Amino acid sequence: MIHCLPQILTETAERHASHPALVLNGHSITYGELESESNRFARSLLHHGVTRGDRVALWLPKSIQAVVAIYGIMKAGAAYVPIDLAAPAARMAYITRDCKVAGLVTVKDRANALDATFPGERPIKSIWFVDGSSPSGPASHGTGIGWETVAAEPNHSIECRAREDDLAYILYTSGSTGTPKGVMLSHRNALSFVNWAVQTFAISNEDRLANHAPFHFDLSVFDLYAGALAGATVFPVPTHMAAFPAAIARQWSAQRLTVWYTTPSTLVLMITRGGLASLDLSALRLLLFAGEVFPVKYLRTLMQLAPQTRFANLYGPTETNVCTWYEVSSIPADDTPVPIGRPCSNCDVFILDEKLKPVADGEIGELWVSGSTVMQGYWGRPERTGQTLKDVEVRPGLTVRAYNTGDLVRKRNDGNLEFVGRRDHQIKTRGYRVELGEIESVLHNHPAVDEAVVLGIPDETIGHRLAAVIVPKQNMRVGKAAIQQHCAAALPRYMVPAVIEFRSELPRTSSGKVDRQTLAGLFCADSQLSAPEEVWQEV
Repeated sequence: MIHCLPQILTETAERHASHPALVLNGHSITYGELESESNRFARSLLHHGVTRGDRVALWLPKSIQAVVAIYGIMKAGAAYVPIDLAAPAARMAYITRDCKVAGLVTVKDRANALDATFPGERPIKSIWFVDGSSPSGPASHGTGIGWETVAAEPNHSIECRAREDDLAYILYTSGSTGTPKGVMLSHRNALSFVNWAVQTFAISNEDRLANHAPFHFDLSVFDLYAGALAGATVFPVPTHMAAFPAAIARQWSAQRLTVWYTTPSTLVLMITRGGLASLDLSALRLLLFAGEVFPVKYLRTLMQLAPQTRFANLYGPTETNVCTWYEVSSIPADDTPVPIGRPCSNCDVFILDEKLKPVADGEIGELWVSGSTVMQGYWGRPERTGQTLKDVEVRPGLTVRAYNTGDLVRKRNDGNLEFVGRRDHQIKTRGYRVELGEIESVLHNHPAVDEAVVLGIPDETIGHRLAAVIVPKQNMRVGKAAIQQHCAAALPRYMVPAVIEFRSELPRTSSGKVDRQTLAGLFCADSQLSAPEEVWQEV
């Protein structure tokens, strides 16, 4: 009986020892080798004082050694805390201090940053360097352990120290207060999702899974553990390639990958900038997308390029794993966004009003989620946890522990849930309540628009003014007046953006989503974008 994530690896290694588990940068490792190497690393952790319940951070590029470390950390009974490699040292320092890590796994070129970040301190007791021996020089950051030392550890079977309700990993997400918050997810939380995904999408050891998501992004949970449970081969995208959609598209086609799971933003860039239409997609049998609304015009294009492929929209914040899903069984006939579907078999969803009472079918309310996939809370933030995890009476006599997603939804006549927007993306202008996502949907329908984001600019007179940041299609020209006329044909006047700026590309987070926080920084101190009366750009 599997009760913790590393047991997936152990059991799969028994069945498929010689089958490739990972292929990356021309190197591969079998399931049997991955099991042995992770046993070595678990013993190294234990020998250096890491115990059950500890946290161990990872600050390194994608590599086979990184996955070895992830499994080894969990086998030792600890939780792994992946940190964005591109994050500044200050963010790494905040996270390691916040969750009081017992160890860090990194690479040698980060040693100087560690010394500069922790001058005269030793907040991290032990640091493992996966790319060779421990670097010489100052060691204010902790005891350095080279990978050759790990290789000397015994590789035979080790009993997993973790229990199903222990933390498996902590994923830090952006916080509304400006500081990241750590989402605590247990082995039970992850296994509930992984078991559902493997069964629902019939993942097998013949599959070849893409892994575009960085390990600090929750989409990687499917890639790593659903792949391992099925005995499939996982193909992580190298860190240096992750920002180049054309390179990713060519590699996935050449590798004959059968399962893709990524964000709509990544797929849009593959279509518009990556030459996807010219590539062979005949091996692709399953494409899953999540994290954002997928503009239907690009989904339609993708489904035409891969008519043999099964498509599904997966929905769920990091705090719940995936909680609803919708299979796109036919090419959409219009540009109405696809729904987020129905709840997965391992959870329940509820649409509640501001008084935490269920709304009638068809009415808009906030989506709450309960079940075995829901997080344990936010690390070190009981007050924040209490604001989003509550005991809710969903019907007379039935009270459940549920998470408030902050997303506004409604149930359609066919029983599927429709995503309307977010409470924090809902603004008021001229006395009207406006969903920014509704305006974005209209902008995406313009034939010259590749991507669009709408922001609300605080304004003392009218509440908010609307600003749109637009990426035009390549070799196409579009102006402010044309965009406003397009919006006016579908929206009330108060929903037509007054400020429009054109960009050659939108900023992205390390997980591939549009970075709205950076876009907000484009505004001047007087809350205006520097956009002239008439603007167009050829890109």
